[in-house]
Amino acid sequence: MSVVGWPLIEVDSECVAYIEGTRTKVIEVALDRLTHHWDADEIQRQHPHLSLGQIHAALAYYYEHQADCDRLIEERFRRAEDLCRKHDNPVLRAKLRAGRLRESSTPISRRPRSAS
Repeated sequence: MSVVGWPLIEVDSECVAYIEGTRTKVIEVALDRLTHHWDADEIQRQHPHLSLGQIHAALAYYYEHQADCDRLIEERFRRAEDLCRKHDNPVLRAKLRAGRLRESSTPISRRPRSAS
């Protein structure tokens, strides 16, 4: 990724682009657009700490650097898949599935309330 100044975007030493003054990565906003098909207004509803200007800047940065950003997204996705495979626990997965099935068959009125 080229490290050219972008309004409202800062790129760290590892070439990861963030929305200036936040901990929100440009690829997080781009993924909201790509995976959920959200427009800028919906992204702002989901991330109220971001202004529309910041969201548009993040999307503009993503589209201007799409190949590099997509490569970064793919690398992180592969890394996550590798970790899931490496730490797969079939017993835990079965327990979680059984718990979900049990909970979904219990009427809502009879489910225990969570302690808040």
